This record gives sequence, structure tokens and C-alpha cells, in this order.
Amino acid sequence: MPNGYCGRILHVDLGARALREELPDERFYRKYLGGWGFIAHELLARTPQGIDPLSPENPLVFAAGVVTGAAVPAGGRHAVGAKSPLTGGFGEADVGGFWGREMKAAGYDAIVITGQSASPVYLWVHDGDAEIRDAAELWGKPTADVQRLLREDLGDPKIRVAQCGVAGENLVRYACIMHDVNRAAGRTGLGAVMGSKRLRAIAVRGTGFPEAADPDGLDQARDYILGLRDRWAGFREHGTAGGVLSMNEVGRLPTRNFREGQFEGAEKITGSTITERLLVARDTCYACPIACKRVVQSDGAYTVDPAYGGPEYETIAALGSSCGVDHLEAVAYGNQLCNAYGLDTISTGVTIAWAMECFERGLLTADDTDGLDLSFGNHEAMTQLVEGIARRQGFGDLLAEGTLRAARAIGRGTERYAVHTKGQEYPMHDPRFQFGLGIGYATSPTGADHMHNFHDAPLESEARAAQLQALGFLVDPMPRDTLPREKAAIAATIIRFQVLMNCIGLCMFPPYRPHHVRDILAAVSGWDVTAIELLRVGERALALARVYNAREGFAAADDTHPPRFAEPLPRPDGQGVGLPAKEMAEAIDLYYELQGWDPVTGAPTPAKLTELGIPWAAESLDG
Repeated sequence: MPNGYCGRILHVDLGARALREELPDERFYRKYLGGWGFIAHELLARTPQGIDPLSPENPLVFAAGVVTGAAVPAGGRHAVGAKSPLTGGFGEADVGGFWGREMKAAGYDAIVITGQSASPVYLWVHDGDAEIRDAAELWGKPTADVQRLLREDLGDPKIRVAQCGVAGENLVRYACIMHDVNRAAGRTGLGAVMGSKRLRAIAVRGTGFPEAADPDGLDQARDYILGLRDRWAGFREHGTAGGVLSMNEVGRLPTRNFREGQFEGAEKITGSTITERLLVARDTCYACPIACKRVVQSDGAYTVDPAYGGPEYETIAALGSSCGVDHLEAVAYGNQLCNAYGLDTISTGVTIAWAMECFERGLLTADDTDGLDLSFGNHEAMTQLVEGIARRQGFGDLLAEGTLRAARAIGRGTERYAVHTKGQEYPMHDPRFQFGLGIGYATSPTGADHMHNFHDAPLESEARAAQLQALGFLVDPMPRDTLPREKAAIAATIIRFQVLMNCIGLCMFPPYRPHHVRDILAAVSGWDVTAIELLRVGERALALARVYNAREGFAAADDTHPPRFAEPLPRPDGQGVGLPAKEMAEAIDLYYELQGWDPVTGAPTPAKLTELGIPWAAESLDG
């Protein structure tokens, strides 16, 4: 067994109350590395076609990567996955904090959960042992209370807890899985899968950890990052929301359901304002010196508990500018509600913003909204809807289905204003500002996602364009709002690399270059890996997810953008543009060719799957 792994995967059948261990061989580990790779393999190789995402047959997978928990800056991430209740396709979300490292310290590289318990339970995993325990008293409680109760009952304040929250219990389609109370595996509705199994929490604690093959090599990576303190000083000072004003200035801050790119209230909700008014502490993830996490508190119009951390950029924009809300305490309180109940702040905010636009246009009325005035900027309505969504009460019950299903249920032309791809709401980065990003949004197997994507705005600078030489590209700077053929080629490689990062458990914020990632993985595992091999891992994991989606009924025709992005994005210079339909279609066609995907099914071709060493995956498409 290579270094960096425990060599064991825990399988839990909640219906049968049965536990077993799987002992994969080294070939399996090297082929998939962990995270996204483990999840995609589990879903495609071991589940039947067409299962309901909320059925007992849908496996919920918590998977660390080879780097997860290693003594290297920003090596604290792991992945969670299942068939998504939001999209009906491949579901995967990544999260930092300390839980992933603790799972490996407890003796497991992954935990795979199937079945459905007859009553609420939690899973207690500690030093190679696992128990299914009663969780009746935890059901219906906020996440901070559940974590406190578990630590008290188990007698250890260092226990780490992952949990679905009340939103997951109520099967909200974009419920997330909270870790350490304030870190979310946020996207694709995995909390609803956990809630459907009546699994309220997984508590982990361990006193061992797999050794790295070359600790000195990890020290070199640490020294490299620490030597670049100035590059991430802004992240530490004001968090991920520190760039709100600069984004607003250039017209790329999603505002009023992506209708605009500038928000007149941006200064009230930016990171520096949070620092001045609400910040009480800074937090970080395992072994990360950046400390981009916020801890906020307020006793004003809204009571904000620091136990739930503080809003990051995506939340600030989703619950703030996208809803036209400039009330900072309300946004912080909305973030607290999402963390306390287990809601994805992105989908929550975009769904509420969609309802607000439909209300403004007269497509929804007070009769539909339980009397709520859903005008943009109504912070009280925003916070009430967050509560209603989590509890599936009143109009919130409909919004808990996500924008696609809610729009289809209402009709009246509301579908036009639903900002989603494959049913998942868009993150807070507008593709009309950087066209290459739109390639990734449209083609992502999870629906719209910014984390395993290509962001082309930085390529406007010569210095950043030159960095692409490490991936084999010798290109001149490219305007962000163009789609030369080179962008499709760059996107194909960058996205493979981003998926790789979700396989190994390394955060994308530190300025690691591809050769650093190779060196880190070699130092942890002892494998003599190459950059080409690692990119193949990312490409393989992406290919498996695309095959899975094709098996579940998705096709190339589903790789689209919503109508909103055909509209010009207003810009400060008055020269706003929408996504160019013809050029985008050509770019996606070229991207398909580069990835080896079939232009009709959207799945990788049998030849590509053979090249990636997974010819068996093609059998999933034969039927």
C-alpha cells in the first residue's frame, strides 16, 4: 500500500445495519487517487441505471484524497458525492476544514453509505471501528447544537462532525452537508441524500495517520507557500469577499438575478466592511496559513452567532447583490441560517433572486408568495424565505425544489429567468464577463460550477498567460470576452487539472503550479508520478462523470446556458455583450473534440475510454 493512504474503505448499509471493509489494491488508488475519482467509480461501476437520488440504493460517498490531511499548506479538503437530487446526474461537492483529515486519522480513506435507516441515526467512526447509533434526539436541531451534543455524549471536544441539517432532513433539493458547522460540501444537493437515509451525522475521531513517504519534500512545499505571503495577504485580511468592490467596479458582480453586473450597495457588503463592522476572528482549514475564513458576530437588527462562521464571497453575492440586498447583518444572518439548517448558499440565493425577479415582473404575486413582498432589496423577505426553504414551509416548499422545478411548476414564462444549467443554479461569476468560463459551466457534469472550471479573465495579462507554458501552451494574452480556438484547448486542460485537485484533496487557493502538485503527491505517496499521469487522473475522473450522466439520460443537448446570458451584461462603459451563441457553440464543439466526447451523447467515446484505461465504462452506454 502506498504512503498517504489507510488502505481501507468503510461500507455502511443503514437498512441492514451492516458494516464491512473494502481493501483496494494499489492500482485502484493510483488510478483514481481519491475524492471525485472514488465517487465517480462508485456511482458508475456499482449502481444500477435510473435509481431515484433519494432512494436507499443511491450511495453517499465521503472520499478523502491522497493529500488530504498531509502536512502541506491547504491539504485539508475532501469530496462528497452521490446521484444528485437537484440535477438527476453526477453529484459532487468539495469541502475544507478538518473532517477529512480526521476520517483518515480514524483509519479510512472513504466511507460509502447505502440503505435507509428506519429511524434517525448517526455514524460514529473512531480508530478503525464504526458504530451506527440512535440520533432521535438530534433530529430537527441546528447544526451547532448537534455538534455540541455529539461531542458531549462521546466525551471528546476534538471530534469532527459532518451532518445534513434540517434542510437535508426535509429533502430540500439543494441541501448541503455541513462540516465543522461552518464549512459546506455545498453543491448538488447531497444533504438531501443524507437526510433521505435518515443519517443525521457522521462523527469521526482518530489518533493515527498514514505517514508521508518524504516529509522533507512536504516541508519544501510549505516553505514555498510561506514565502509568498504577500500574494494571499488580502485573502487573510478580508476573506474571499475582499474583491467585491473591484468586481463591482468592472461590472462583474452578479446583481438582481444576473440582470446587472454592478450593485449600488456593494460597499456595504464588501469584505473590508465585514472586517470593520462584524469580524471577531479569522479561521482556517487544516494546515492552511491563508486563514480566509471569517468569524462574525452581530447583536443588532439580526443576531449573528460566531459559531456559524461568516459569509464568504459566494454567499455575499448570492444572498446580497443577487437579491439586491445591501443590509450586511441580514446577509450574515442568512449565511447563519444556511449553515444552521444545511443549505447551499449559492442555490438558495439564486433561487430567491429568481423569485424576486418574477415578482417584480408580475409573474408571481403576493397570492403565490404567502403575502411576502419579494421586491429586490427586501432583506426581511430574503431571510424569511431562507427559513421557509429549509423547513419547506409555505412558498418556501416550492423554492426548496430549485429554480428549474419551481419554474416548471409555476409556468407563466418564469422559466426564462431561471439561471441554471442541468438544474443547478449558477455561481457568482458571470460568463458574459469571461467567455471561456461559459464552456465549463455548460459542460460540467454537475451543472454550473465555478470550482472545477477555467477562469479566463487572468489571461489578459502577459504574466499569467506565460504561466500556461507549464501546461504546454505558448499563447499571447487573450481578451476575456473573446472565444479564440485556443481557449477551448486551454479550458480542456485546465478543467482536467481542476478535477485532479478534487481527486487529491488540495485547495485551489494557494498558488501551486502543476510541478508543485506533482512534487507534493510524490512526497506523500512515494510514487514517481509525472504531470502527464496526473492530468490523466483528472481527465479519467471527468470522463467517468460524463459517462454516468449519459447513462442517466443526459446528452450533449443539455450542455447549454440559460436565456439570461444571451442578454447583454451592462458594463460601466455601456458596451455590454451577451454570450455569443454561434461562437460558444463552436467552442463547445471543439472542446468536445479535444476531450474525446461524442457530439450527440456527450459521453466520452469508447476509444477515449480505452485510452484512459477504463474501457469497462463504455459498457454502461450499450443499453
